[in-house]
Amino acid sequence: MRFSFATLAGILPSVLAATRHFDLSIVNGVLAPDGFEREVILAGGTFPGPAFRVNKGDSVVIPTHNKLLNPLMRQSTSIHWHGFFQARTSDMDGPAFVTQCPIAPNKTFTYAFSTAGQTGNFWYHSHLSTQYCDGLRGVFVVYDPDDPLKHLYDVDDENTIITLADWYHDLAPAAQNTFFQSGVVPIPDSGLINGKGRFIGGPLVPYAVVNVERGKRYRLRIFAIACRPFFTFSIDNHNITFIEADGIEHDPTTVQNVDVYTAQRVSVILNANQPVGNYWIRAPPTGGAPAPAGNPNFDPTLTKAILRYRGARDVEPTTNNTVGPKLLDQQMHPIASEHPGMLGSGPPDVAITLNIAQPNPPFFDINGISYISPTVPVLLQLLSGAAQPQDLLPSEQIFILPKNKLIQVNIPGGGAHPFHLHGHAFDVILPSNDNVTNFVNPLRRDVYPINGGNTTFRFFSGNPGAWFLHCHIDWHLEAGLAIVFAESPADNIAGPQSQITPADWIGLCPEYDSLAADFQ
Repeated sequence: MRFSFATLAGILPSVLAATRHFDLSIVNGVLAPDGFEREVILAGGTFPGPAFRVNKGDSVVIPTHNKLLNPLMRQSTSIHWHGFFQARTSDMDGPAFVTQCPIAPNKTFTYAFSTAGQTGNFWYHSHLSTQYCDGLRGVFVVYDPDDPLKHLYDVDDENTIITLADWYHDLAPAAQNTFFQSGVVPIPDSGLINGKGRFIGGPLVPYAVVNVERGKRYRLRIFAIACRPFFTFSIDNHNITFIEADGIEHDPTTVQNVDVYTAQRVSVILNANQPVGNYWIRAPPTGGAPAPAGNPNFDPTLTKAILRYRGARDVEPTTNNTVGPKLLDQQMHPIASEHPGMLGSGPPDVAITLNIAQPNPPFFDINGISYISPTVPVLLQLLSGAAQPQDLLPSEQIFILPKNKLIQVNIPGGGAHPFHLHGHAFDVILPSNDNVTNFVNPLRRDVYPINGGNTTFRFFSGNPGAWFLHCHIDWHLEAGLAIVFAESPADNIAGPQSQITPADWIGLCPEYDSLAADFQ
């Protein structure tokens, strides 16, 4: 069976779909999630931003008001709704200069799109430069009332959402400038779980608490809303059962810990079957040297939260971490209703090799070219009739994909770069550091780290649009580690998959282009 978006629509029932309205203000503020007070950029005035929670089939309408005014940080903005395929709404995907111009200060742009049958864990963040490292990040959950794995858990609500974040004491533009001058990628000052953490020598900020009741099973939805590191998630004295990666449910697999890379999301089942008490939730970040050799503030082991059983005292745990089995890529197989292996074992229609190099540190090249954002968004170029490589700017960094073809991408080498593909999920047929190709039931997700060997993934080009493929270490993206897929150029303009472009989207570029540089 060959995959297409029409096939997907046919196997996903539209159940009680609703249009949900949210109002989102992007504001400046001052926060101290790890005890160090700093200026920030926030969605809705909080970190993390407000959690969007909807049901399968729902559409959303989100007027987004740019109220930014701090000249030390970016004052324009754009929001990426990470993991949503955005069929016919590529213009709502959010990456600046790929699918839209940024929203100017004191302007409002309305993001409106359908979740289109997707379910699971998604998130949202600024997609302009490194702006989300200053705080503009939040989660987006789509619940499935008929979840095929619902029998495995008893509780799944706002209290079982867990965010893992890195946190920086320097403002992102300053940190980025230092990176470009020194070549040293910014190192976090702390790690946060549910918006709380500590740094060396800082105040003892109370850790976040996740409350459970003995005898119940909890679906923990874990979001790595980070700019750089990956997190190794575990809970002392408990195993966890993995069931979802990036909105795709997988066969249940019980492990002791799971690595969650920047921008990845997982769901795990926690069986609260231990004696009533307090247990450490641990998620030490890996990425950037901690003290004393690196950032003197950074101790990864301080990235903790508390699992508290009902009836336990209000004290910090004294438990220890006994390391057990880690979730492996080779154990991850989509559940039957996700049609594992649906892309088949035949040769691809289009094979693309992306070679990462760093001939001019700190900047990255892919196939000899470092990505630089165009001045006209790629999607707007497509809608203006650009259809050949020579028509697109910057042509060397944009790959045209023919419609309804099997696309195969391989990225040799390592570097732990978590690559994210917009507009699609992909099947990882050859995981990093593996030599066995799996066409039968390969893992499927939208972010995967390039950790060595000849990592290879496949997807089907059935979703016209302009889709970013990039390293989700935001500092690396800003240093050029990205390309753009221009998918089915003509189908963006006319036909049943053509893009829906509202008037306020058309107006974004003239508004942004008229700004003085300080306000961009």
